[in-house]
Amino acid sequence: MNFRTISALVMRYFFLYTRSPMRLVELIFWPVVDLVVWGNVTVFIQRNTNAQFGSFILFMLGAMILWDVMFRAQQGVAISFLEDVWTRNLLNVFVAPVRTAEYLSATFVVGLLRIAVTGLVLCLISWFGYSYNIFSLGWWLIPFFLSLMVFGWSLGMISTALILRWGQAAESLAWAVPFFLQPVVAAFYPVKDMPAWSQPLAWCFPATHVFEGMREVMKTGAMDWTALVWAFVLNIVYLALAGWLFVWILNLTRKRGLLTKFATQ
Repeated sequence: MNFRTISALVMRYFFLYTRSPMRLVELIFWPVVDLVVWGNVTVFIQRNTNAQFGSFILFMLGAMILWDVMFRAQQGVAISFLEDVWTRNLLNVFVAPVRTAEYLSATFVVGLLRIAVTGLVLCLISWFGYSYNIFSLGWWLIPFFLSLMVFGWSLGMISTALILRWGQAAESLAWAVPFFLQPVVAAFYPVKDMPAWSQPLAWCFPATHVFEGMREVMKTGAMDWTALVWAFVLNIVYLALAGWLFVWILNLTRKRGLLTKFATQ
């Protein structure tokens, strides 16, 4: 793996964003809107319920910020691929001596940078606007952050693979795939309050263990290490399967000559 190649690809995406300010709207505007909506709902419920339930509602703000970590990581992979499609640069990337692992690594770094930007903005708004400090989770925030980021990378590779397979008509999957899972990963409510038939399904995703862990830490100040172990193991499984799916579909697309047609549509 050539780190100079990875850094060159990252710089290309960096220049793309800095020289086209409108792209920053998608990066900043929608996360802020989501946080403000959830923040206002939280304040409303706090003022119209008892103190115990009102403090419980703070879980929503924590869940909103952590959910955005996963979503931005996924977007870093999927949107980076689509940027190459939209700018007719996809063929240039794959004709150049760029390995698949290097290309994916660059999109992972882009996902990390997207998280850094939106995460900073959301943390500041939640702190000054709603007196909520995500860093109250303490050092647990680090494994939560890493686990959701890795799972987001996996979803990003799956999204990109599906777009490669079905063409530009499937571009909406770059945004839709994470929201397919949102109802079952228990981001804004405990697993125990979900329908009984969906609870076993929820535990199959690493994000579920992270969100449950977040609520446990906010409630008691500690959590069971088993949740982090499960999240770690599941992340390895999903990352391996997503990587295999992406490489398989990319090679299939190349063999059938569909990549050229896809990139020039």
